[in-house]
Amino acid sequence: MHVQAIKTRVFKKDEDLSLFIFEYLKKIPERSVLVIASKIVALSEGRTAQISEKNKLIKRESSWALKTGKVWLTEKSGMIMANAGIDESNAQGELVLLPKDSFASAERLRKMLQKKYRVKNLGIVITDSALMPLRAGVVGAALGYAGFKGVRDYRGKKDVFGRKMEMSRTNVTDSLATAGTLVMGEGAEQQPLALITEAPVEFVEKTNKKELKIAAKEDIFWPLLKRYIQKTGRD
Repeated sequence: MHVQAIKTRVFKKDEDLSLFIFEYLKKIPERSVLVIASKIVALSEGRTAQISEKNKLIKRESSWALKTGKVWLTEKSGMIMANAGIDESNAQGELVLLPKDSFASAERLRKMLQKKYRVKNLGIVITDSALMPLRAGVVGAALGYAGFKGVRDYRGKKDVFGRKMEMSRTNVTDSLATAGTLVMGEGAEQQPLALITEAPVEFVEKTNKKELKIAAKEDIFWPLLKRYIQKTGRD
C-alpha cells in the first residue's frame, strides 16, 4: 500500500470541492482510495460559524456533551469526539463544523471522480482527527466513506492454529483514515488530500453505512459511557 499526501493551496469557503481536486490530481489509478480532510468538505458546504457560538453549537450538534478539563467530550453520528468535531484550527477567524452528511458527500464525490478519471473501483474517505483513550496524539477517523467495505470480518473463520474466531474484525475505514492523517499532517502542511494506491480493500458499489457502528451497550467502554448516554434515552 502506498500513501501520498497532496500539497495544495488554501481551500476557500464555498469553493467547489470537485474542481479543487481536479486542479491537483491529474489522474487517479484504478483501485485507489482518496482520503479527504473533513474541513475542506465542510468549507465547501459553507459549514462555518462565529467563534462566540462555540459552546452553543457543541451542545446543538451532539447527542450528549460532557465538559472535561480542556474540551467537551461528545457523541455525534455514533462517534465519541471532542467538541462535536467543531474546530477553529486552520480556519480564518471562524469555527468549522463537520460536514452535514459525510456519507452523502463521499458518494457524490466518488461518482464525479469516477467519471472525471474514468475509473471503476474508487474509494473515498472523509477523515477527521480523533483521540484514543489513554493515548497521546490524534489518529484518523472516517466520518463517511464510499466505494469499499469498511469492515473486514473474521468471525467464524479459523486462526493460524485452527481455532474459530468469535470477535475479530478489522476496521478498514478508520485504518485508511489514519494512514491518510499520518501523511497529511495536522499543522501548516496544506495537504488536505491523500491518495492511497494498492490498498487491501474490497471495492463495492453500495456502501453499508451501519457496518462500523455498534450499540453502546456492546462497546467495551460502556461502563464509562452509560451514565451520560442513559440521560439521553439512547442505546
